[in-house]
Amino acid sequence: MRYRRLGRWGLKVSEVTLGTWLTHGGAADGDTATTCTRRAYELGVNMFDTANIYPRGNEGAAERVLGAALSVFRRETYVVGTKVYAFMGDGPLERGLSRKHIMAQIDHSLRRLGMDHVDLYQCHRYDVETPLDETARTMNDLVVQGKILYWGVSQWSEEQLEQAVALCQANGWAPPVSNQPRYSALWRECEPRVLPACERLGMGVLAYSPLDHGVLTGKYQPGSSAPAGSRAATASHARLFDQFFDDDLLGAVQRFRELAEQAGYTAAQLALAWCLRQPTVSSVVVGASSLPQLEENAAAGVLDVEPELVDAATKILDPVRVT
Repeated sequence: MRYRRLGRWGLKVSEVTLGTWLTHGGAADGDTATTCTRRAYELGVNMFDTANIYPRGNEGAAERVLGAALSVFRRETYVVGTKVYAFMGDGPLERGLSRKHIMAQIDHSLRRLGMDHVDLYQCHRYDVETPLDETARTMNDLVVQGKILYWGVSQWSEEQLEQAVALCQANGWAPPVSNQPRYSALWRECEPRVLPACERLGMGVLAYSPLDHGVLTGKYQPGSSAPAGSRAATASHARLFDQFFDDDLLGAVQRFRELAEQAGYTAAQLALAWCLRQPTVSSVVVGASSLPQLEENAAAGVLDVEPELVDAATKILDPVRVT
């Protein structure tokens, strides 16, 4: 497994991060999630990403499953990132990035994880209702207290990132070290402004949904309905695929898959390598509901995919990309 620094910071994370959004406490049973987590660690994955809200409907379960799975390893050998912002109850105090909510949620997350600190505490979204200095000061206080080592954000805009870093620098507070945008060969919204901002500010990038919910694996065929048991065939997730279920797009993905396989890779591995071509991207966040899937995705952190192949993949997918 290869490792990259998280932006300009000394923290080194594996090029592949194991995410837990739909698996831990959700689609994967506890034994499978635990097996995949421990196998990922054995393969060199040292970055594990979760959130207090995962999975929706069983909030907090992902943190519990992940913490238990990692408990057999030495704490100093892996990095855990979790998040705060989402609705954790019906009351007005149970959401957002206020000091009140953050202070309550870090303790809940630590309890569920069974840990005394979180390595990377991420603001899951930007909170327009809370002053930025309240959020940033609270994160700095958590660093001082030792409850978190670093803090980061997810899905923040260029302007929001710049304001946060400037505010922290002006006050001598620990600044955010990472951003977690959605990024793939089909979803490139963050390329024009957010990725350059992260590079300029010295922030690492943890790219999530690099396989576009499995679309880039080539499992969905043009002119055909979603295979039984796939995420797209599940009513609760079908809306995620609305923008991707276009015959031209799915046809291009099939050509992308053929290109990868002719070169000796899977479509998933080529899709992950495509994201990692960006030096600003520290790691790609992938889920795994089975051991073979985990091992296939983790291999992207050791394969040396030729730049010419990545360029050819771009030419195939660029005309049909969603953003």
